[in-house]
Amino acid sequence: MTLTDDQRMLQDSVTPFMTEEGAVKAQLRHWRDSGCKDGFGHALWKQFAELGLTGILIPEDQGGAGLGMVEAGLVLEEVGRNLTPSPFLTTAVVAVRALDGSAQAARWFPGIVAGQTVAALAIDEVRHHDPARIACEAKRSGNGFSLSGVKQFVVQGASADVILVAARTAGSPGEAQGLTLFAVERGAKGMAVENVALADSSRAARLTLDHVEVDADAVVGEVDGGWAPLSRALNAGRAGAASELVGVAAGAAAMTFDYLKQRKQFGRLIGEFQALQHRAAHLYGEIEIARAATLKAAQLLDGGDERAELMVSVAKAKAARVSALSVQEGVQMHGGIGMTDEHDIGLYMKREAVLAELFGGPRFHANEVARLSGY
Repeated sequence: MTLTDDQRMLQDSVTPFMTEEGAVKAQLRHWRDSGCKDGFGHALWKQFAELGLTGILIPEDQGGAGLGMVEAGLVLEEVGRNLTPSPFLTTAVVAVRALDGSAQAARWFPGIVAGQTVAALAIDEVRHHDPARIACEAKRSGNGFSLSGVKQFVVQGASADVILVAARTAGSPGEAQGLTLFAVERGAKGMAVENVALADSSRAARLTLDHVEVDADAVVGEVDGGWAPLSRALNAGRAGAASELVGVAAGAAAMTFDYLKQRKQFGRLIGEFQALQHRAAHLYGEIEIARAATLKAAQLLDGGDERAELMVSVAKAKAARVSALSVQEGVQMHGGIGMTDEHDIGLYMKREAVLAELFGGPRFHANEVARLSGY
């Protein structure tokens, strides 16, 4: 449960980069207030590439760094700490894990490594995350397939050069078998994209696929065997989102702890009041537990351990609940100013609300823990 020297070196290089280049004022507030349709800066995405971060999970023989989820998690914790808007989670983590080992990897990995390609995953169709309920259909058509259905909560779907669409080629909703994953390129005929701003000012899309024609080469993995690449992508995405949530929690807590040391009331620093000290100590301990859970999940994924999926759900559920605690405590302890847009603490609450639901909320993953534990 400790980092290696190389991992600490990565952390030491990423931390100042995110603090300086990915700061709230320079990135999140800038793109939000300018009404940017992407919600992030492509120039920053290229800076990610220059640091070798975009290819962190891509094998070395394909131009990447050949590292693992532990390293990706370290990057994502700093992304969360600074609320840095970027395609890192959806592209460099989720899409890369889905494409890895497929023929589509050669098509998209070079652009991802160069910071020129953005990818998205289209999986959710109902109000809450539930991959088993995928109803989007893919029917044989000529030498390929015709896709029809709707998708929602496709993070950065309107900015993506490629969207990985999970569709049903066999079976019926409620079954994991019979799913196929397709790489659908930007501007595909018959695909309508509605760009939507989320609560935290990030962007997602609603997709309507009306007989979108793709050829057989668009299949990622095997026909009817899409659950394999999809589960890889989801496990990586959930572990990555957990790491980012830990960063959100840590960033909000640091801001709150600093405020406790500065704000005076009744002639005393409010941090001297024992009730607030107890709440701060409890929050600190909870963040450390969530960080340990996310690190363990990443280590198990990197080691191919059969317990990885269980631990990923533990980490996502715990990190979401702890991040919610951190932002709620932050807003409360800041008092009235915490409710204003001028103060950054409220932005952490908004990010937590969106990120907690991505790839399954706390209740979804609590149920997964019970299922995978045999209860």
